[in-house]
Amino acid sequence: MGGYHPGSTPRIRAILKVTLPAPQEASSAAAPPARDAARDPGLEAALIQNLAWSAAVCLTLGAILWLIPGVPLAVVLALVLGAAPGLLAQLLRWRDREGLRLMVIAAWALAGAGAASLTGGVAGPLAAWVAAPLACAIAFDRRKAVSGGAALSIVALAVSLWATLAAKTQAPAAPVSIWLGVLGIGSVTASFAAALTVVLRRRADRTDIAEASLGRLESLLAEQPHLIMTLDTAGKVASAFGAAPQGLPPEILFSQGLIGAAHHPDRPALQTAILRAATHGEAEVSFTPRAALDRQAAISLRRLDDGRLIGVLRDASVQHAREAALDAARAEAEALNAGKSRFLANMSHELRTPLNAVIGFSDIMRQRLFGPIPDRYAEYAQLIHESGGHLLDLINDVLDMAKIEAERYELHKEVFDARDPVSAALRLVRLQAHEADIALRGVLPTEAVSIDADRRALKQIVLNLLSNALKFTPAGGQITVSLMAQGEMLELVVADTGVGLAPEDLQRIGRPFEQAGDAGSRALGTGLGLSLVRAFAQLHGGEMTIESTLGEGTAVTVRLPVVIGSENGGRQGAQIIPLDARR
Repeated sequence: MGGYHPGSTPRIRAILKVTLPAPQEASSAAAPPARDAARDPGLEAALIQNLAWSAAVCLTLGAILWLIPGVPLAVVLALVLGAAPGLLAQLLRWRDREGLRLMVIAAWALAGAGAASLTGGVAGPLAAWVAAPLACAIAFDRRKAVSGGAALSIVALAVSLWATLAAKTQAPAAPVSIWLGVLGIGSVTASFAAALTVVLRRRADRTDIAEASLGRLESLLAEQPHLIMTLDTAGKVASAFGAAPQGLPPEILFSQGLIGAAHHPDRPALQTAILRAATHGEAEVSFTPRAALDRQAAISLRRLDDGRLIGVLRDASVQHAREAALDAARAEAEALNAGKSRFLANMSHELRTPLNAVIGFSDIMRQRLFGPIPDRYAEYAQLIHESGGHLLDLINDVLDMAKIEAERYELHKEVFDARDPVSAALRLVRLQAHEADIALRGVLPTEAVSIDADRRALKQIVLNLLSNALKFTPAGGQITVSLMAQGEMLELVVADTGVGLAPEDLQRIGRPFEQAGDAGSRALGTGLGLSLVRAFAQLHGGEMTIESTLGEGTAVTVRLPVVIGSENGGRQGAQIIPLDARR
């Protein structure tokens, strides 16, 4: 697996924007209102430092009172003030709030200013205590606290200076002054040393944790299977991590850029993808590496907040080969299908000629046009004639479907009244409907509906739909053929009260050679009827839809955009024509 290139740490910091948090700033923002000091080692160290300060002041006060007689009251008050903030700070053990920390720092400023003012101001032995607020703030290790502590130290210094110049307070006598001087300098120095030691150690620990996390992240990026890179809109690669695809080594990417590493014919597409990612936020493109023309690479690009692009480069050779194989297989299947269609079209022409002769001669024989023949032979001639007609219908359907699939079917459009082919189809099937005891009726407009379409195709649509309806409608049922014009659309609806279609049959019906119903019903047809209806409708720019409920019936609607000269939408009224075979 490849590593990251070049200049690992600065580049990965730039990519992922890894920054170390400010001391306790993030934790303070998300900290709860109150917490136990034992959970914060830094706070515990600051409280110990405050307590140690107070203890040192108290011990010094006791020593002075024990060893030096006649200690001035101002000195006692100054030392009491100096010990009070350290004790006040211990409240943070039970109630740690940001406001309470600032209150403790303010108490140190008040104590430092008061103690310095009572012992001679800036010239006195406790003048160093004006820096106590800053030492306490550093121990708390908060930016706001440090800023506030520095400001309060300056205020305490100003108060001490005023005490020196305006109030003209005097420093205590030599023995006491020496004790206080040692206490002032020692306590402030020790506080600053302890606070800085703890803070620096905590920051070093945080830095070590961040560096360890950064190292783990770098290892993760270096071991992942793709190449992650950052680049600009010109394709210049700034950094890269992970495994590079074959033909795209990092050295070439850094020296020539992503576009330069691509095969020349693929560079415009790659440049377009980079610009699209810079403009719209994301893009993806495949290309051939210039150093490995037998390979294929793909890159997914995203725009970063700073305007740079980050990309994931991967080897797409296997995927490209699979897609190429699928394309070749699809092209071969289409070629085979086209060859099949051409073969069926040619064979249908060859079969129709002798079949027409068989049908014609059998018709002559069954009608006894050349003299009497035995009844048995006449019955055979009738069967030959019927079987030949059925076979001719099948061949015609196959021929039409083959022509349509081979895109060789030509519509012979003409202007005619749409009612004519519909009425003709109804007349052709009325005898069959009467024999099956099925009521057949047509609902046609009372006025002519002029359309520009293929007359034979429209008649074939109606015949095929009626044939299907007769096949699946039991005795006593009804078939209704409706024709109407709506604007430029001609709508033909053939509805029956037959057995209907199951939902699973609706998904596949209408495809060539697909049939619904039981084996007996399927034996009556070829499965080309509805597929031809759909094909003829699509050739006219229309569509076919099927609505069916199992056990209730089926309605097939064909909509064709072929109406011409329709000013009132074809809603002139309708004429219901019941068809009786005896008429």
